[in-house]
Amino acid sequence: MATEQFPRLRAIEAAKYLRVSRSTLAKWRMSGTGPTSHRCGPRLVYYFKNEIDAWLEACDARGGAA
Repeated sequence: MATEQFPRLRAIEAAKYLRVSRSTLAKWRMSGTGPTSHRCGPRLVYYFKNEIDAWLEACDARGGAA
């Protein structure tokens, strides 16, 4: 469901959007503490921008980051 309203970001783009390194984003993904990620095949990982924004709002509500 990648539309203009819900753009899909590759992992590198998501890391830039979050202002973290690709390594940090990968660690969050592996530990299950980061934003929801999606996988297509063995290598392609992507994120929906709206899901990243929702995760950030949840972090703000909790009073801290991942």
